[in-house]
Amino acid sequence: MPTKAPNNSPTPAPDTVSSSAPLSAGVTAIVPVRNEEAVIAACVESLARQPEIVEILVVNDESSDRTAEIVRGLMTKIPRLKLLEIRGVPAGWVGKNYTASVGASHATSTWLLFTDADAEQETGAARRALELAQETGASLVSFSPEQLTQRWYEKALIPFVYCRLAKYFSFDAVNDPASGAAAANGQFLMTRRDAYEAVGGHESVAGEVLEDVALARRVKSAGFRLWFGSGAGIVRVRMYRSFTAMWQGWKKNLFLLIGGKPIAVFREMTDVFPWIPLLVILMGLKIPLAAILGVWLLIFRQVRYGSDLRRNHFPFSLILYYVPAVMLYTCVLWASYRSHAKGKVEWKGREVPVSVPGTTR
Repeated sequence: MPTKAPNNSPTPAPDTVSSSAPLSAGVTAIVPVRNEEAVIAACVESLARQPEIVEILVVNDESSDRTAEIVRGLMTKIPRLKLLEIRGVPAGWVGKNYTASVGASHATSTWLLFTDADAEQETGAARRALELAQETGASLVSFSPEQLTQRWYEKALIPFVYCRLAKYFSFDAVNDPASGAAAANGQFLMTRRDAYEAVGGHESVAGEVLEDVALARRVKSAGFRLWFGSGAGIVRVRMYRSFTAMWQGWKKNLFLLIGGKPIAVFREMTDVFPWIPLLVILMGLKIPLAAILGVWLLIFRQVRYGSDLRRNHFPFSLILYYVPAVMLYTCVLWASYRSHAKGKVEWKGREVPVSVPGTTR
């Protein structure tokens, strides 16, 4: 069971507004941060360009770099920007969930926008989210951001992962009140305060590594409506700036995203790895015609991947990375499973306890 955060745990900046103040009709943006000096300025500045966002709360989780210094510098130019500092994460909490909860407790708006430090909002992003909430009656609106990729390993793995996740998290199913499907993306997750508080907020998912999906499930199960869709042209993210960070990030989340069960790993690997084309190519060592057939089968799978890329707003040209994408995906999926089976994952210099149904440790 997650433990409650102690009341005196956050150390807010002196100008923090008490949560007992009257609520505004706008949006409070909440940005949990831990060692985000490379990206925090662009994130905050993009939020400050949204007139619907009346308050920006950056919650600093013991960063050892210049993150807090950069935010303080921005506060002189952005009056609605505030910095909250926490000192330690209580037992039973994942650090990001605790910082998000602290931010929510200090927010003064009807709508709460949880976003990551590496996310940049395009002009009109908050307005579009509010319009969707009004049009659909949704109490939680989330965008799957446009993914920016620069290095070969980003171009290989990240689009492949998102194409696979689209098969697990259908926007249509999530947005259908009659469907039990629920999902959200924590890089842009905006929820009405009453719905957030009704389900217990981040405290109700305190120990969840995949807190965005867990929170969406609780909101939908409580009878509130979700809206989840593509964030192309609305919010963009470059998730990882090194191979190590990318590996650790997907190692932490991927096993849970595909279902969190060992059988799901077997099904996924069977589905994505081109076993038949490779076996046919190997047969070509004795039967040359088989090698040609195997190559054509591999090309067919590659082209089919291209259609998945287009459906998910990625360039078709990324099919050139198909083979390394498959190799990276299967390896990090296996590493994710093994890490969860051992009972802990590492992220941002901390070990987070996890568990896998059907395993013992």
